[in-house]
Amino acid sequence: MSRRIPVLIVAGFLGAGKTTLLNRLLRSRTARIGVVVNDFGAVNIDAMLVAGQVDAMVSLGNGCVCCAVDVSELDGLFERLAHPRQQIDVIVVEASGLAEPRNLIRMVVNSDNPRIRYGGLVEVVDAEHFRESRELHPELGSHLRMADLVVLNKADRVEAAALESLRGEISALVGQVPVYPTSHGHVDPGLLFDVPSRDSRQARVGEQLSFDELWHDDCHDHHHLHDAYDSVSFTSETDLNPRELVALLEDPPAGLFRAKGVLAFAVDDDARKFVLHMVGRHIVVEPTRWSRHEPRVSSLVLIGSGLDRDAVRDRLAATVHRDDDLLDDHALLPIWRYVLDGDAADDALVGER
Repeated sequence: MSRRIPVLIVAGFLGAGKTTLLNRLLRSRTARIGVVVNDFGAVNIDAMLVAGQVDAMVSLGNGCVCCAVDVSELDGLFERLAHPRQQIDVIVVEASGLAEPRNLIRMVVNSDNPRIRYGGLVEVVDAEHFRESRELHPELGSHLRMADLVVLNKADRVEAAALESLRGEISALVGQVPVYPTSHGHVDPGLLFDVPSRDSRQARVGEQLSFDELWHDDCHDHHHLHDAYDSVSFTSETDLNPRELVALLEDPPAGLFRAKGVLAFAVDDDARKFVLHMVGRHIVVEPTRWSRHEPRVSSLVLIGSGLDRDAVRDRLAATVHRDDDLLDDHALLPIWRYVLDGDAADDALVGER
């Protein structure tokens, strides 16, 4: 799988809970996180003395790195954070105070940095004050329509019937994008990015707390509304039909946030392995070679909230090429829309639906 570092953008209006979400990710100790904020003051770290400095980098006790930056310097900061010596697993950018989410998405998607990839826009919404916020900030609707995941925060402050109505209202705005109700900024890191295994992290970070351990230790006095995320795994020793696979990605199951995997296509004389990364509307495909003795097996994992697992498995099974005759090169044309010309093993391309 590609070692490109996902860049996750967290947006939301003042008071929605995005900084609370960010602080919980930092405290979860699940990964080495590079955090980009406009002002250290709101982030609960021990390096408060550097608050307000621009382009400052501070190492945190749990192995994370925190930065304050002006948006004009963001590309240079990605270069520093993504350097192998930092050993960063994910970069999280707090969008508030930096720029419109659209501009940040464009900066990440169009970056020439070969070590990063777009990790999605997470829009944090205040469930208690959503309608007031939308009246005060009409642009909230357009922000939601850009999101790859909507976190409906402070859900514990809303009655169940009102919450369900609000969730339906937001879903009508965002379509198939997952709407994830929670409280106190609790989002399982495994929904947002790949969490390294405990064994691989011990030398770098030290003792880990699992999400369940953190949850019960940190929140034993409270009950938090929280939708567990869903994941569906799929493998096939029979090659896939690229047209059917792209059709699934371009019209994804409701609630899907991320998809990743390796693909083998039933195309005559094509021995390549295709590495897939998908987040929300953005698809990256990287052609590469199978390792020596690596079995030619397609393997996919789909991750989201509220996925109908049986329906997802049925759709994945329908991508398998059952015909005895192999396809010709033209069948790969839908795949090439998401791959940049040139050294595709080194240069991933992002295509937008």
